Parts: sequence; C-alpha cells; structure tokens
Amino acid sequence: MNEYETVIGLEVHAELSTKTKIFCSCPTSFGAEPNTHTCPICMAMPGTLPVLNEKVVEYAVKAGLATNCEISRNSKNDRKNYFYPDLPKSYQISQFDKPLCEHGYVEIDTEDGKKQIRLLRIHIEEDAGKLNHDEFGGGSLVDLNRAGVPLIEIVSEPDLRSSQEVEQYLRKLKSILEYIEVSDCKMQEGSLRTDVNVSVRKRGETKLGTRTEMKNMNSFRSIVRAIEYEANRQIDVLEDGGKIEQETLRWDEVSGKTFSMRDKEDAQDYRYFPDPDLVAIKLSDEYIENVKKELPELPETRKKRYLEEYHLTEKDANIISSSKYLADLFEKASEICNNPKVVNNWIISDISRILNETEMEPIEIPFDYKQLAKLVILIDKGTISSSIAKKVLVEMFENPRDPEEIIKEKGWIQISDEGAIKEVVLKILSENPQSISDYKAGKDRALGFLVGQAMKQTKGQANPQMLNKMFIEEMNK
Repeated sequence: MNEYETVIGLEVHAELSTKTKIFCSCPTSFGAEPNTHTCPICMAMPGTLPVLNEKVVEYAVKAGLATNCEISRNSKNDRKNYFYPDLPKSYQISQFDKPLCEHGYVEIDTEDGKKQIRLLRIHIEEDAGKLNHDEFGGGSLVDLNRAGVPLIEIVSEPDLRSSQEVEQYLRKLKSILEYIEVSDCKMQEGSLRTDVNVSVRKRGETKLGTRTEMKNMNSFRSIVRAIEYEANRQIDVLEDGGKIEQETLRWDEVSGKTFSMRDKEDAQDYRYFPDPDLVAIKLSDEYIENVKKELPELPETRKKRYLEEYHLTEKDANIISSSKYLADLFEKASEICNNPKVVNNWIISDISRILNETEMEPIEIPFDYKQLAKLVILIDKGTISSSIAKKVLVEMFENPRDPEEIIKEKGWIQISDEGAIKEVVLKILSENPQSISDYKAGKDRALGFLVGQAMKQTKGQANPQMLNKMFIEEMNK
C-alpha cells in the first residue's frame, strides 16, 4: 500500500445565504412545505426569463477574495445540459469557461507544516430540486423549493494527498465561508456538499491516475471514510492487474463501501453554451475594491489576535477561531463577564465535548453569549459551584433557558452557610479517621478525598473553597 499515493480533488458546493433565489424572487429559506417556494421562473415555465440576483455575484466575489482568487472583470453564465427529474429546464445555468474567480488557494496545517491547496475556480450556479423517495409507494416525488437556490462551486486542484488533509481543507473552507457570512454551511441541511474525486498512482509518478467521483457528500466523517475505502479499493484493483473505470460512485454509510452509479461525464458531455437570456457580468475595479473593504476579520487574523490579546494557547486559539459561531460566543461572553480565561475553558472543554457527543455544529448551540456569560458570573459570585455549573450547562443544551432560572427551579444554589458546611465537615471527618491520619502524615490526596466526599454528601452544592478551608482548620486543631 505504501507504494501508492492517493490524489484527491474536491468540488465544494455552498448554498449562498441570499434571501431570494438566483434568478427569481422566491425565498430560499430551508424547511418549507414542498413546492411552496416556487414560481413560473424556477419551475421553468415556457416564456419565462431569468434575472440575475446581484447579491449572488457579490457573495461569490467575497468568497473569491477571502480565498486569494483573481476576480474576473468579464464573466458570463452558461447552460449545462443534462436530464434529471428534479432539474425542471433539463439544463442548469452555471459558468463554464469564464468563471467569476480563478487561481486562488486555501492554506492548511499538516504534519509537515503549512500547505497551500490551490483553487482552480469559484463559479456561480443554480441548485437543482430534490427527489423525495417513497419507499412504500415505490416512486419518487419532486420538491422544487431548492431549484434555483444560488450556489458557489469551489473547485480545487488535485493537491490533496490524504483524507486527513481533505478534512483540514474542508474545515478551513467552511470556516472562511462562515466568517464572511455568504453561507450558513449547515451540512445537515445540505448547505455545504462535496463531490470527491479520488485516484491513485505509484509514488514518484507525475501522471494522474483514472479518477472516480463520489457525489453530494455532506459529512466530514463520511468523506474521510469514503476516501480511505475508495483509495484502498483502487489499489487492490491495480494490484490484481485490473483497470480503474472513470465513473460516478455512491457511498453507502452503512456498509462502508462505494457502488457504481454511472459513467463519469466530461465537460463535452454537457454541451455548454452561453445562456442567451442573461447578459455578461462585467465588474469594475471600484466594485471589487468596495467588496474587499467589506470583508470581515478572517479566521487566521482572529487566531493571531486571540494569541496576543487574550493570551490563549495555540491549541485553544485554533479551536475557537475555527468557527465564527464559537469565536463570537467567546468574545461577546468575555466582554460581559470580563473573564475570558474561564469562558475559553468552558468552550474548549464542556461545550466542545457536548457538541462532539451530540454531533452538533456550533451554529446549533441553543443558548447565546449572554446566557454563557451569566453562567460564568454565577460561578464567580459563588452562587453555584463549578460542578453544579456543569449540570446547568447540560440543561441549557437540553432545555434552553436562563441559567438563573434553571438553578432556582432545580434547587442548585450553592451552600455557603458556615454552620451548614461545618456540620457536613465534622460528619465526614468522623466517618474517615484514616484520612485524617493520612493528611497529618503529609498525604495531600487525603484532603481531596474528604472534599470529594463532602461534595457528594451535598450533591455538589457546598462551596468547595469553604470546604477546603474548614477541613484544614479542623484537622490542624
């Protein structure tokens, strides 16, 4: 296996966050009843004419500038001809030889240091509809709500060499698109989908092998698994003296295997030609400069600022700045509670853990920065202990509401009454004489054990600082 090298190129489709579709005024919001966000234009009724949404061009240019692309001053729309049941016109309006953005790059971190993944192009196009398969009726229903939703397609050069590099690249690209606010990148809603092209070749060879393509993948985990499986499958075929067929594959998450769908189309199969109903897209230097001025702080810049301004570790700054939603949560909560170190710790530890366990994206966090800041303030005031705060955070995820409301409702307010705490301390000491002897013999862990027992006794509600102090005082008498 080590004799071979995997070569990967990606085509990433990101739905743009415009309020209306690319060529009509229908809304783009997700989750509406089937076929309620449609009109004669996006349903391709005879005699209708498309009108390009200017915001789509602006968002594409933003994406190009944020990924170091050259922006075309003279671009156009083309018709990409193919038949599919959810494509009403039997062609898709896309861009062929004159895309809006070309020759950019995205920089990723690898084991060998920084690596630039070159971008061939970024172009605009319309999305197709969606087929809802009815397993009981044995047919499929067409929902055209998504038809005409604007996309940018970001095409990389075949510069990626492993599934790990692919994940790094996709996460970085997702982060950039979130920061510049051109796409919400909700993979679970199909806002960010990836076509993965995989080929293998002997190490040292320069000629590319025959590639296969896996379409419309919208999970980092699935993409990593699919690349590793497909690369190994191709190597096995070549080692057995076989030949790789250029084809489109379907990844099956359950079996962990790829299956053939159809021969892979080349550009000539689509019979591209300029769309006669749409005028050329001509951009002035002034327009591009104005879009550039509107670009916000990007992930790398924000990471550097966190290292300098908040003195975060490299690892923590990487995690928080990688998501605009986590970064905004961190900054805004820190501003209110004036305790960035503690806010950082909550995001890096408990919040990140819950996101991983529930497979949630940061954008899906059900509480805001004000509620997180209030949680930190309640700990700082001594209203609740850190152990109780962990329970409050879980409740904020499961049944979102104000943390103060949660602790009152659950009776989780911290016990700071000296008399009540002394009573617990004396009880724990009377039950654990050996721990007293261990502490006096210099075994510091004995104190931790006693405090732990007291916290257990009070269901985590006793003030841990007061417990520590009182245990020491009583054992030193």
